[in-house]
Amino acid sequence: MTKDLSLVRITTANVDLALSVKVRPDQERFVSTVAKSLAEAYVHGEAAWPRLILDGDRPVGFLMAFLDIDWDGKGVTFRSGLWRLNVSPEAQGSGVGRFAVAAVAAEIARRGGTRMYVTWEPAEDGPEGFYRKLGFQLTGETSGGQTVGVLELT
Repeated sequence: MTKDLSLVRITTANVDLALSVKVRPDQERFVSTVAKSLAEAYVHGEAAWPRLILDGDRPVGFLMAFLDIDWDGKGVTFRSGLWRLNVSPEAQGSGVGRFAVAAVAAEIARRGGTRMYVTWEPAEDGPEGFYRKLGFQLTGETSGGQTVGVLELT
């Protein structure tokens, strides 16, 4: 496992580092680019929580959480969770993804949340196995054609 992982807010000083984070070519269909994620973060304001994942001073990943979004679009159901997770190919399998999920869970819990949601593209070679190993349970819902999983934080 990587030893010196940290999350940092994306600023003008490190945006190029964040934009350098890419996934393997065979994973590109499962996750948007960091550039698209940052554009969406800008549009969604406080509901988006983008962070660069560093190993020491080396960029190894990017995550973006959603915090208290209007899930059903009716102002009735609000949820928080992991929106995006991009891990550089050379860092995959070293604990970066687990670190990212734990960091988002901690932020949601710090804000009083008790559940963390995530969605993924259903595919044999997709990320479902990763999320299920971390304890995410299927909700039976879909969102935009993606499977919805939930992790109880309490």
